[in-house]
Amino acid sequence: MKAKLVIALVSILVIGSLVWVARSSEKNSEPEDFVATSPKGILSAQEMSYNFGTVSMAKGKVNHEFKLKNTGPETIVVKKMYTSCMCTTVTLKAGGEDFGPFGMPGHGFIPPINVKVEPGQEIIAVAVFDPNAHGPAGVGKIDRVITVENNAGAPIEFQFSAMVTP
Repeated sequence: MKAKLVIALVSILVIGSLVWVARSSEKNSEPEDFVATSPKGILSAQEMSYNFGTVSMAKGKVNHEFKLKNTGPETIVVKKMYTSCMCTTVTLKAGGEDFGPFGMPGHGFIPPINVKVEPGQEIIAVAVFDPNAHGPAGVGKIDRVITVENNAGAPIEFQFSAMVTP
């Protein structure tokens, strides 16, 4: 009788541990799409980071486009965009117009842009990285962030990296 009780308790503990581990790994897995959401709308992006690989200072600036889409039923307003470093700028392309370029707070005024994004509309944040901005000391691995403030929820942060060579 005791042996059956011990086996039952061990089985329950093993199954419980497996369920706990499975739930923990679900919480830590990165979602396929990033979504900023609120009662005002849904702004989503499929690609949150980009690696330029090796970037030569001699070849100059590189850029990458991050796409955002209003997947909700309400109009969303992009309030501001800015970067984490003076070596990076971002321009917003929306409705056939360009807004920016915008840089790092503290290295110039970052004005509110208040661009409306209608339901179903896609906009593009064009990141431009200048590997020469830091001079010869700027070689090596870099990580930068572009922030998109909006009224749909938490700011969206795009990240990019590169290995800068002379």
